[in-house]
Amino acid sequence: MKKKQKKDKYYNKNQTSFFFEDYLETNKKNKSIEKKNILQDRIYLLFFLFFSLILIFAARIIHVSLNKIEIYNNDSFSKKFSLLRRDIVDRNGEIISRNIKSYHAAVNPNLINNKENFLIKLQLNFPELKIKETKKKLDKGKYFYLKKRISHDEKEKLWSFGEKGLIFEPFQSRVYTHSNLFSHVIGQVDYDNYGISGVEKYFDKELKDKNLSNQPLELTLDTNIQYLISKELNEALITFNAKGGASLLMDVNNGEILSLVSLPNFDINERAAVKDKKYINKITKGVYELGSIFKTFTVALALENNLVKPKTIVNNITKSIKCSKYEISDIKEFPKSLSVEDILIRSSNIGTLLIARKIGEEKYKQFLKNSELLKSPSIQLEEVGRPLKFDWNKCKLETVSYGHGIATTPLQALAVYAALTNGGAIIKPNLIKNKKNNNYGRLISKKTSDDINKILRKIVTDEEGTASLADAYGYDVGGKTGTSQNYNNQSENLNTFISVFPSHKPKYALLVMLENPQVAKNLIYNYRGMKIKGTRNEAGWNSVYVAGQIIKKIGPILAIKSKDFNHQYVAEKLN
Repeated sequence: MKKKQKKDKYYNKNQTSFFFEDYLETNKKNKSIEKKNILQDRIYLLFFLFFSLILIFAARIIHVSLNKIEIYNNDSFSKKFSLLRRDIVDRNGEIISRNIKSYHAAVNPNLINNKENFLIKLQLNFPELKIKETKKKLDKGKYFYLKKRISHDEKEKLWSFGEKGLIFEPFQSRVYTHSNLFSHVIGQVDYDNYGISGVEKYFDKELKDKNLSNQPLELTLDTNIQYLISKELNEALITFNAKGGASLLMDVNNGEILSLVSLPNFDINERAAVKDKKYINKITKGVYELGSIFKTFTVALALENNLVKPKTIVNNITKSIKCSKYEISDIKEFPKSLSVEDILIRSSNIGTLLIARKIGEEKYKQFLKNSELLKSPSIQLEEVGRPLKFDWNKCKLETVSYGHGIATTPLQALAVYAALTNGGAIIKPNLIKNKKNNNYGRLISKKTSDDINKILRKIVTDEEGTASLADAYGYDVGGKTGTSQNYNNQSENLNTFISVFPSHKPKYALLVMLENPQVAKNLIYNYRGMKIKGTRNEAGWNSVYVAGQIIKKIGPILAIKSKDFNHQYVAEKLN
């Protein structure tokens, strides 16, 4: 019994399992292993997440690197940026006008942390802003525009402020790549992208047509030629101290306008209201008495009606002649007998008047009607002038014959010269490239046109001619001068020269006009091989000189684009 009790003293009645102590030890080990597994799982998960992020960033970097070239590609840009207006380009595809993404800078005052600090930054970076007014707007706490139509540099400055309250509102802005170079042709749009002048207004509907958004509007203008002519004309205003000037270059065969310059001009990117009349388009809207350039019309009409021939002698050319109560005279005295061509070469008022009397009033009226000199010009612009009406009273035929008492636009005058020199076909001035040139009839015959071209050339080459300063070597220039009084201010001169080249087979006609030029006393002319100073103020001494300088500059460009320009001239001379 005692032995049994000895055994049982180690016996615990509450023990439920023989392996109790081993189980606890095992359970502790299992929990430790489980914690390690969870920790490892978390490490693997974090590793996977970080690895995935690295892969994503790497893929993105590779994608951006591979597509870097396409970021500014026009095709990809147009998909994201729907243009409200089409591009306008010149005849060579160079951009003249385009819509771009721009911004207005607005302010939400409630999001500005330190208003005083914000105003200080504005004053330092934008001294032109009225800070007191800006402060008042900030104090009101209402959303307002800080500055509209900000430039890229201005946006960068404002963005560097780091203000949440600065908001950049995107909008489409029309930009003109050549600022004032085409101001009188291209025109402007308003802030809502509606055309308000020039080509922008005339073709407003077509320029906003979404179906044509990928097709730019192609003009006949040539940017390089426009720049060269504008540069020469600006220099001429300084040289001759002229009030203003204008120039027009046209293809005589299809009416395409390669250049139209009117000075002074203005920067169309500024979108400022232009109310001063000196900024009108002098070529299409200005109406002027253009003087002796009308003498070519009179001679051409007499030749066309077989009333005279170039060598026909006109007698009794006196220095002055009485017509009703008026006395008409020449500036200088001419021989009493001159041929028809010499009358035009020397620019005799009396000689031209006597030829006009042979023509008669009815035929001259019909010529003016056919040439449309007394109608508003036909061109793709709304800024056009209307020639002044006049009555055919006593002496009207005589005065009109040499360009006095009749006013028209320079555009119409050049269009008539184009018809007189291109073989006789009437053309319509045109600003749109590849526009079909419809048949508008004939003004004169091919024979009369050939005769006129020969006489115009002699005006430049003959010793008695009035346009020798336009004789640019290799370009066979012909033309006619016109010196008159400014219709709006008779105390001022209006000096004009219309040239055609090459005169053996005209391709281009160029008009140069100067408003109230003065004698260029410091200019040394190369006059028929002699170096002389300027002492006279007729068109032959300023407008002609400017035209000659222009032709020398633009001639090589035109010759390259018209392969037969000089080659044909040389061939004909050799034959």
